[in-house]
Amino acid sequence: MSKKVTRKTRHNFFEDVHEVARLIPKGKVTSYGAIAKYLGTKMSARMVGWAMNAAHTEKNIPAHRVVNSQGLLTGKHHFHPPSSMQKKLEKEGVKVVKDKVVDFQKRFWDPSQELI
Repeated sequence: MSKKVTRKTRHNFFEDVHEVARLIPKGKVTSYGAIAKYLGTKMSARMVGWAMNAAHTEKNIPAHRVVNSQGLLTGKHHFHPPSSMQKKLEKEGVKVVKDKVVDFQKRFWDPSQELI
C-alpha cells in the first residue's frame, strides 16, 4: 500500500490514529504499539488505546482490528456488547480463542512496513 499517514500535531493525534486504523485490511490486526510507533510516538500505545476507544463514536473506523501486542482483545469492554469485537473479527476470517487472535503473527499488519 502506498498511502502514508503523517502525524500532524498533537491536537490531531486521535485523527491520525483513526486514519491508520481505516487502512488495516480485513482479516488483519495490528497493535496499539505498532500504530504509535508508526506515528512517531513509540511510547504512546496507551494514547492510541484512548483514540480507539473514542473511535466508537465515529463510523468507518475498524477499532476491532486493533489489539494488544500479544494479540489479546483488551479493548473488547469498549464494544457493546463486549463479544461483538470477537464476532466482527471472526466475520472477517480472524479466529479468536479465549480473547486471543489465533496465528497473531500471521494476521499482524505492521503499518511501519505496509505504509511505506
